[in-house]
Amino acid sequence: MEVQCYLFVLLGSTLFVDKSRDRLRPAINLFLKDHRRLADYAWGAGALAYLYRQLGVATRAGSKGLCGCLTLLQAWIYEYFPLFRPSQLPQSPDAPRASSWISPRLPGGDEARQRLVRYRQLLDELSADDVTWTPYGRDGHTDIPRSLYTGPIRFSDIAEGYDPSRCLRQFGYRQIIPAAMTVPHDQYRPASGSSYIVFWDPWVNQLWDNVAARRLELDFASRPCEHPSEIVEEYVDWFLTRSHPRITHPTDGEPQPRPLLVHQVSYDFLLFFQISKTFVIYSNIDFYFYS
Repeated sequence: MEVQCYLFVLLGSTLFVDKSRDRLRPAINLFLKDHRRLADYAWGAGALAYLYRQLGVATRAGSKGLCGCLTLLQAWIYEYFPLFRPSQLPQSPDAPRASSWISPRLPGGDEARQRLVRYRQLLDELSADDVTWTPYGRDGHTDIPRSLYTGPIRFSDIAEGYDPSRCLRQFGYRQIIPAAMTVPHDQYRPASGSSYIVFWDPWVNQLWDNVAARRLELDFASRPCEHPSEIVEEYVDWFLTRSHPRITHPTDGEPQPRPLLVHQVSYDFLLFFQISKTFVIYSNIDFYFYS
């Protein structure tokens, strides 16, 4: 019982954090009843699914703050976007990658608001050359085949789409227009509140266990990049119909094209929750997760 309580607090305050401060999600306990099965669960995939859902919730107009494993989100930003990296300590190859970053002490008040405006400007001015597309090397997926899994990833009642074909450049391959992925058969969003419910067909639950059938074949899908940010010519037009290209609202000039509505791109509706340009097409935030 003591071990179960410890793990409940540990997971609830690290991987599955909410905004209640002093309360934890009871669903975590469902996975802690039998300590002999703890190693059988894909905790990384579960944490990622939970974070995806919280990113989606954070995009709603009435939402305040963000929860989930924000250490993961910060580490992902540092790996891919050099402009926002803090100082880094040397460490052994076996140490957790996120532990090498020295988190800066952020200001408050007016200085914090000025910093936010500056960050938005930097994000709007980002070019392809400002991104580290393969921070883990071009062949990281060969060491972790599960990183090429395509389909929903789950935690308890939360299931979110995961599709590596939407971020092929992190594998060293040219980015193409991705095919439509598996989607839920129904979804419900209340008029008020920040929660929503997604309904999947029962057979979707079996996809995670069939890695061989659900693995993206990179050489079949695309070809290796000649330069790190290579894309097919049609990709930008496809992307701009599904994403805001800028964070800062334009005050003059031609109006920006609006992304398609959810019902217009129903096959992709899980994949375009955004809170900034940083997270565009983030259906594979970080593929270094063990099962």
